Amino acid sequence: MAKELKNISEIRRFFHRNEEPIYFVSATNFNLLGIDEWAKNFKYICYIDCYDGRHPNVFCPSEQPHAEFQSIEDINNYLLSHKEVIDLIKRRGGKPRFVFLMFDEETERLAKELGGEVWFPKASLRQNMDNKIETVRIGNKAGVPSVPNTLSEVKNYEHLKQICKEHDLGNDLVLQSAFGDSGHTTYFVKSEADFRQCESGIVGEGEIKIMKRIDCRGSAIEACATKEGTIVGPLMTELVGFKELTPYRGGWCGNEILSTAFPPDVRNKARDLTFKFGEQLRKEGYRGYFELDFLIDKKTNELWLGELNPRITGASSMTNHAAFAHADAPLFLFHLLEFSRKKFDLDVDELNARWADPENIDSWSQMVIKHTEDNVDICTAAPETGIYRMLDDGRVVFDRFDYHRRAVESENEAFFLRVIRPGDYRYEGADLGILVTRGRSMTKSFKLNERASKWIHGIKSQVEGKPLPVAQAGPALADPAFKMI
Repeated sequence: MAKELKNISEIRRFFHRNEEPIYFVSATNFNLLGIDEWAKNFKYICYIDCYDGRHPNVFCPSEQPHAEFQSIEDINNYLLSHKEVIDLIKRRGGKPRFVFLMFDEETERLAKELGGEVWFPKASLRQNMDNKIETVRIGNKAGVPSVPNTLSEVKNYEHLKQICKEHDLGNDLVLQSAFGDSGHTTYFVKSEADFRQCESGIVGEGEIKIMKRIDCRGSAIEACATKEGTIVGPLMTELVGFKELTPYRGGWCGNEILSTAFPPDVRNKARDLTFKFGEQLRKEGYRGYFELDFLIDKKTNELWLGELNPRITGASSMTNHAAFAHADAPLFLFHLLEFSRKKFDLDVDELNARWADPENIDSWSQMVIKHTEDNVDICTAAPETGIYRMLDDGRVVFDRFDYHRRAVESENEAFFLRVIRPGDYRYEGADLGILVTRGRSMTKSFKLNERASKWIHGIKSQVEGKPLPVAQAGPALADPAFKMI
């Protein structure tokens, strides 16, 4: 009879001795950075080589002809169909396990064809949970309240006004369609002119979430629903809509993790609501990793459910590298444990109490840097992945190659993960890379601080481009409407 794992030490040893191959397949390895050092035989299969071949556990196949990607799912399906990837998986043997940022039914089929299994809930269930309308309903069942809202189809502006009058939502609104990320499908409507600008994304899109607009701060918290209960990570701040980082109003562009970002009662309430939501997800048939966005009212500190991401996210590298993760184990390791079918007995309440201790939360920040200008050109130079240093005069210089963020020794150093490569198109909204620093990137009033602004300028100034050839300079080149990370 297989031995049951009874504590963190045994769980860590189980993964240290893991013999079956586990693959994270995605555009980059950013979301699960460092997990390969916790689980033996964990490899990354990526489309973009952020490390110029220098990361020992990242495999990037050579470029093959393919249709234009419309989503991360398309990228993953391309990778799983690539001969070099298939050869790698067959050569390494065993029964492959696959984890993804995004996947669909075709991804599941390809994984099965390779003799493997997907260590996430079914794509159809994730798709249903990812629906912002469904999130409200799950939250209501769990006792996790959303901002005052109603769910309705919208026919035109007059119809919207009528709906808001019936539900006492006022005239200052936030509208969200069922699916979308990073501000792409979040619309702020205060007048008919505002409505006209987003009409095509609202009318004819079915049921829309219509919310009263509140003056709030964004926050994020990640958790993992296991058979033993829901394990909850720390509450993180969100960087949202900073024009230096993203062209999208309301668009996510980073996170901070620190013990004093919010008052203790807010942190505790967020953890409690996340636990309740996770327990409801278990009843709905979902298990594993998920993330919740909470909106925190600036005046009252009241918490409202923003949205659910039933997966790992752009904030996952923050959660999985926090001090508590190094003391115990990264949150994602419990996701892998849940799908491993290995029996375990864990005191989730004790673990959650320990992870709530401010002593187990250190201070870090990450900023996702996008091209913010409304133009298209070809990248000719981009700063490489590694450790950068800020000089006394504010200039940012490359110091040394590394793929560990822990190599950052002080607030005058930062880890940069390059996403854009020379030869890539640089368009409005294109990801240039992710910058990780010790300490805060925002002030106490949640504005970008001076140090962060210098870091952003220092990195962006090292990205260069040249105009498109005349034949390509027309409107035929469209901005891919999905994020890569």
